[in-house]
Amino acid sequence: MNAVVKGTDGLNRVAQPEGPTLAWYEDSGIALLEVDGRLFKDMARTGALLPYEDWRLSAAERARDLASRLSIEAIAGLMLYSPHQMVPPVAGGPFGGTFDGKPWEASSQPAHALSDQQKQFLAEKHIRHILMMGVEGAGTAARWSNALQHQAEKLPFAIPVNLSSDPRNGAKPSKAEFRLAGSDVSKWPEGVGFAACGDAEVVRQFAEDASREYRAMGITTALGPQIDLCTEPRWMRFMDTLGMDIEGVKARVKAYCDGMQTTEGAPGGWGRHSVNTMVKHWPGGGTGEGGRDAHYAFGEYAVYPAGNATEHEKPFTDAAFRLDGPTKCASAVMPYYTVSWGLDKKYGRNVGNSYSRYLIHDLLRERYGFDGVVCTDWGITQDPSPSIDAFGSRCYNMQDKTEAERMLTLIMNGVDQFGGNDDPAPVLEAYALGCREIGEAAMRRRMEQSAARLLVNIFRCGLFEDPYLDPEESERIVGCEAFVRHGEAAQRRSVVLLKNRKGCLPLAEGLKLYIPERHIGPSKGFFRNDMPPYTENPVPDAVIAQYGTRVSRPEEADAAIVFAESPACNPYSTADAAAGGNGYLPITLQYRPYTAANARETSIAGGDFREDFTNRSYRGKTNTCFNEADLDNILNCRRAMGDKPVIVVETLANPMVVREFEREVDALVCEFGVSREAVLDVVFGRCAPRGRLPFQMPRDMDAVEAHCEDRALDIPPHVDEAGNAYDFGFGLSYGSSDC
Repeated sequence: MNAVVKGTDGLNRVAQPEGPTLAWYEDSGIALLEVDGRLFKDMARTGALLPYEDWRLSAAERARDLASRLSIEAIAGLMLYSPHQMVPPVAGGPFGGTFDGKPWEASSQPAHALSDQQKQFLAEKHIRHILMMGVEGAGTAARWSNALQHQAEKLPFAIPVNLSSDPRNGAKPSKAEFRLAGSDVSKWPEGVGFAACGDAEVVRQFAEDASREYRAMGITTALGPQIDLCTEPRWMRFMDTLGMDIEGVKARVKAYCDGMQTTEGAPGGWGRHSVNTMVKHWPGGGTGEGGRDAHYAFGEYAVYPAGNATEHEKPFTDAAFRLDGPTKCASAVMPYYTVSWGLDKKYGRNVGNSYSRYLIHDLLRERYGFDGVVCTDWGITQDPSPSIDAFGSRCYNMQDKTEAERMLTLIMNGVDQFGGNDDPAPVLEAYALGCREIGEAAMRRRMEQSAARLLVNIFRCGLFEDPYLDPEESERIVGCEAFVRHGEAAQRRSVVLLKNRKGCLPLAEGLKLYIPERHIGPSKGFFRNDMPPYTENPVPDAVIAQYGTRVSRPEEADAAIVFAESPACNPYSTADAAAGGNGYLPITLQYRPYTAANARETSIAGGDFREDFTNRSYRGKTNTCFNEADLDNILNCRRAMGDKPVIVVETLANPMVVREFEREVDALVCEFGVSREAVLDVVFGRCAPRGRLPFQMPRDMDAVEAHCEDRALDIPPHVDEAGNAYDFGFGLSYGSSDC
């Protein structure tokens, strides 16, 4: 037998020349079994080698065997997700926890200690899928992951934890999803910024680097990529997609999933560096009517006025399910919240996508043969809020069912996991209902099927053999120099130069620069909470000092740089509804107040149990952006600067109407969630602009209203004073330097 290396903390590890390294804690009760000269972990503590313990078998064989041994309670736990976990949980912050009944700050526990709640959902709720959100750093993440795996190893069958994460490598915090990143990961542009790079190999490099960082923090499932075809320019999640050009999107999807999932040289591509990808959102979530988003009931309907639904499936069917690499297919799929209006021609039901038997069973499972995990988007099984303007109301058109009945519907459709639900009680009740409907044996088989799918993704990543990390090694990997350099290069490559009157860019370094503050008015937050107005300095003085001297008055400046963000507004008004209106407002892509004179007179989709009408049209209504003052900054700078250059740097979360100011500025630079240093390197010529528009900049809002939510590239683009059309693929450059 090979020598067992015993660590000082009780962790044992043994390497073997013809098999995987095995690791386990002394106090877990696990022993080694020797069979045919090879070593195996006795995770069931039976003294005999069970199929699920035999690493020579395929992941699918092992998963089916273990699933057959689990109680229904254990299977229900596998089908759940933990709440978002903050490591450590900070008092007064979201998603807290206690330690022996005390807040973490009063507990004297290290940052990586397990909370009372974490111990409970592992042991009592059988939860093994845990969503990590905020984390202090890579070392803390690794130690916390080890603590979770140690705790899980002590429990029956020693089923490891599958840690997951929303995307966490963006250079700027996302405003479309509630997520936080570790401070030390490499930083990259947001999804549509990858499209602006125009090279799928940039995406592949990101995915390969990020997979190493994820595994170093214990993360084995990525809740992404977001592969919705972004044909609707008003959608709040536009920036997180991989673009709207179908062939480019398919190439980027393959590069992302292959890069994340593949461990080079490992059998079938699965190994120590692999991260499962959960592609989202089936069958494409980017066609919300009027650009509204289905996180909220007022945005629940996706529409297809051009009859283009099949093209929205292609990032899944032609790319994620047909990978070029050895893993062959994305591990998991997340349907979106939306009701895909009119797509179900077989059963005629307009319900949330996961509740649609046609979309999940008939299309995803049967027609396209997807046999991986299907996980609902977050919070779709709970009862709805009495208010339509609320964050948690997503059991769309299933409100008359109990939570257990909703879960049974999902299970029988082919759904395996319930995102945002950590309560096993309704799952067990759904199982009991199913036993009465189809018999206990058939219901048990269906539940085992989901358990096996979920377990396959844990086996593939090697967690049953060795789930433990070296925290010091993790700190060396996460945010290492090479990964940081790759991310910074991608950020700079994604920056798009749209206008450069008289070659005013690049600016010379050392100039006196005026940069106005941004003023943001009252708004609605992601949770539909009221956000007060605020003023911000858009770029720290220390950053500007790297390029020139900041001055407080435009009259003193050699050039003005105005940092702005694409227009953002509130698409639903409770005040309008209270005054007798329907509550719906236009989503505008221009700064000044917009009146939707030419919007649809009658909405394509509509209806909600909290409404006594079905027409969600906003025709004739006016909306104003809460960052309208960005335009004031631009125009004020133009007046104050005279003939001196005014450069606008727009952070584009969405396409926008630039006709309000384009002729008033000398240069227009666009970026997609990159650092200030990255975009200023382009402005000052340290790096040549190479990005290309990954979408169209609309001529005006009438053009936006006339387009079809499900069709790409059908909006007449803006044409600037030089005659350049701000169309898909457009971008200027200067110089030949690269960075």
